[in-house]
Amino acid sequence: MKPKKSIYRVIFVNQEKLYEIYCSQVFQSDMYGFIEVEELIFGERSQLLVDPGEERLQSEFAGVKRSYIPMPSIVRIDEVEKEGTPKVTDSKGSNISAFPGAMPKKTD
Repeated sequence: MKPKKSIYRVIFVNQEKLYEIYCSQVFQSDMYGFIEVEELIFGERSQLLVDPGEERLQSEFAGVKRSYIPMPSIVRIDEVEKEGTPKVTDSKGSNISAFPGAMPKKTD
């Protein structure tokens, strides 16, 4: 019997949008401060209903073998039973924001 392959849901902030993607591999990168995400999972192409949000996300990540996401942008990583629908939502109006990269300079 083949061991069950893990599926991860990765939620992160990118340009004031909240991305929710599914993948089979997620780990700390050799590049300091980044998480590596590999083997992105998208829904079956044989579905009758097509989600335009998932289509947009799939075309954005077309040809991507591995993605590096900055750790401060990560909101949450979950190991899940099965993949859901990848999506991009507007993070405005929510209580989620990216961790500040650098402190602003103090002007006197």
